[in-house]
Amino acid sequence: MSFFFFLALPLLLSSPPPLNSYPYDTSYRIDCGGQTNFTNRFNETWLSDRFFTGGSTSPVAETHLFQQQQEQTLRFFPISFGKKNCYIVNVPTGRYYIRTFTVYDNYDGKLHSPSFDVSVEGTLVFSWRSPWGDDVSRTGAYSDLFAFVKDGEADICFYSIATDPPVIGSLEVVQIDPLSYDSSTTGNNLILINYGRLTCGSDLLGAGFTNDTDLFGRAWQSDAEFRTGNLNSVKVIQTRRNVLGTNQRPNYFPMHLYQTAVTVVGGGALEYELSVDAKLDYLVWFHFAEIDTSVTAAGQRVFDVFINQRNVSRIDIFKHVGSFAAFNWHYIVKNLNTTYLRVKLVPVVGSPLISGLENYAMVPRDLATVPEQVTAMRALKESLKVPDRMGWNGDPCAPSNWDAWEGVTCHPNKDKSALVVSQMNLSSNSLGGTIPSQLGQKSLTRLDLSNNLLSGPIPDGLSASSLQLVLLNDNQLEGQVPEELYSIGVHGGAIDLSHNKGLCGVPSLPSCPLFWGKGGLSTAGKIAIGLSCLAVLGILILVIYVCCIRRGSNDYDFALPQDLISLSAKRNRYQRQKSLMLLEMETQNANGFPSSNSR
Repeated sequence: MSFFFFLALPLLLSSPPPLNSYPYDTSYRIDCGGQTNFTNRFNETWLSDRFFTGGSTSPVAETHLFQQQQEQTLRFFPISFGKKNCYIVNVPTGRYYIRTFTVYDNYDGKLHSPSFDVSVEGTLVFSWRSPWGDDVSRTGAYSDLFAFVKDGEADICFYSIATDPPVIGSLEVVQIDPLSYDSSTTGNNLILINYGRLTCGSDLLGAGFTNDTDLFGRAWQSDAEFRTGNLNSVKVIQTRRNVLGTNQRPNYFPMHLYQTAVTVVGGGALEYELSVDAKLDYLVWFHFAEIDTSVTAAGQRVFDVFINQRNVSRIDIFKHVGSFAAFNWHYIVKNLNTTYLRVKLVPVVGSPLISGLENYAMVPRDLATVPEQVTAMRALKESLKVPDRMGWNGDPCAPSNWDAWEGVTCHPNKDKSALVVSQMNLSSNSLGGTIPSQLGQKSLTRLDLSNNLLSGPIPDGLSASSLQLVLLNDNQLEGQVPEELYSIGVHGGAIDLSHNKGLCGVPSLPSCPLFWGKGGLSTAGKIAIGLSCLAVLGILILVIYVCCIRRGSNDYDFALPQDLISLSAKRNRYQRQKSLMLLEMETQNANGFPSSNSR
């Protein structure tokens, strides 16, 4: 299906309204492809290009056609950055108005407008198919919607069709009232895609085009080109008087919308026709204000509302709110089976009158990947250094009508409430790094990481999955293989761990060295080495104590004290004298003198 809303140009962006009483202040205006921040003439702050996952930048071919700076550059996503690329904007949880400006203008000189899809929060919202219309291709178009952001990240993603590079000129993300457009009844699992937002009796107005204030940032297109029937009977009514009930919660419809209106003269009907896509539900919002001073009481202007020839309501504006007060009413068209939506206001009393008309496709949010698996897959991307060309951006599995991340297969979980990763085939992608423990998801049944450059141990967490096929061969893995993982091959599955750097501990692989565990050394090995280190340290301390500390405490030294030297000298002199006396006596005996011992 294709979703488009093209706004006429010139494209003039208006200043933001005063937010003194407006409780939501989160907004981002991103100049895609722009290199600097700037503030435009309406005092709007635009940010240089940021929050993107990849791509390149370029100016448009004919910058003189674009009056606003943020329209003169774009970001494009070549296939070398993968088929899926995103802007990921961190925002508070809440409801947001999101608007994109898309332009080609032959920036690449190929005269080939690209085919691609756009998703918001994992749901397909816009489809662009080549060739675009000449006006849109050259001067661009705005598209917008309302969506809830539940996880703190507003994801706007682009998916290449064939090898065409998606493009974007600017991106706006504005927080709005979460109860707007009757979300308390319709819920927060719908995305409202704009298929026509008209101001009746006025030129283009609102944020992005004039100075008129719209707190949500909406732009309102003139209704003139959507009128059908007897156009000569249409009469425009305008007022400068204040209209009550405007700029109020939860929709904050601007006062200027209700200060103009169209009616008919001569008793005819008012008719409009809007292009739509079939097989969708549509939320149609009507805006009225009795600004004709000739109507002073209930019952003076009454008309019926027909949608695709079905009478859906009777309206008496004065009866509901009186004069110069805003009155809005909405209706849901279920499963529209045509490619047009026709609105006809048929007079009952007096002539019909209308101030504005909105039409939104009510698109259910697509299933998203369960949050813990999103975390695990992002960890895997970082750990394995997955290259940009694989396009691992945004939600791994959503939108469900796109291919999942390259090499990844997904399916709904048991209760059909989310998507889960069931298979990964990442063989021969020159992936490096280590296998993260978060990869062990119960939904995973097939894992092929063979023929890469993975290193480190096989994490125990991988055993927690429901794997039936594991191919980790031809890497640089090492350490003891978890027994639970290897048992896959015993219980009917298949596992290949061959040609790795140093895996061990299971049949067909070498035994692990002493004290070797699943991730290298076991706990016992680490304790043994620790105790050995302590023993060596203890011996070293003892040697130091004996050789240094103990000796110092007992005055051990190689030099004798002075008094000991003196005594030693006396003893030596006595020993020399005694030796001389004995020598003299031995000499006398040798000469015949009697010995004293002979007596």
